[in-house]
Amino acid sequence: MPAPKDPEAAGPRWLTDDQLAAWRGFMKLLQRLPVALEAQLQQDSKLSLVEYYVLAHLSDQPGRRLRMSELAVLAGTELSRLSHLIRRLENRGFVVREPDPGNGRYTRAVLTDAGYAYLADAAPAHVARVLELFVDVLGANELRTLHRISGKVLHRIDSEPGPRLPLPS
Repeated sequence: MPAPKDPEAAGPRWLTDDQLAAWRGFMKLLQRLPVALEAQLQQDSKLSLVEYYVLAHLSDQPGRRLRMSELAVLAGTELSRLSHLIRRLENRGFVVREPDPGNGRYTRAVLTDAGYAYLADAAPAHVARVLELFVDVLGANELRTLHRISGKVLHRIDSEPGPRLPLPS
């Protein structure tokens, strides 16, 4: 009997046992890896994972500055949440805000010298933990495969029409 032309007519699709096992394992990884990395950062540097990555993204930018809206996308958070986070980092002397000289309607976050120094002190322990939990347990081929898989899934997500939450690149 020929397959129905309308995929909906065949009923809902379900995951196979192997697909379900892979999906559940991946979801557990997505839940537990950030918690483990956050614990290390909190213990060693008194930084949250998102605070660390905001500082790291700023450190990569020319002049260590970036529009808040662009930083929110890189940090995978809403602009209002980023604003609160930046305020906490300002209170610690790690970041300042300035008007964007190219367009005064925008505000830029700027990583201070103190913030850069703090990040430089925090980075070795954080990178060691990333290596320990993630990189060192995978072979070179697995890392390349994971990079390729991540790219394919992100491309699919980014090509979907309609609104979506900002995600880090």
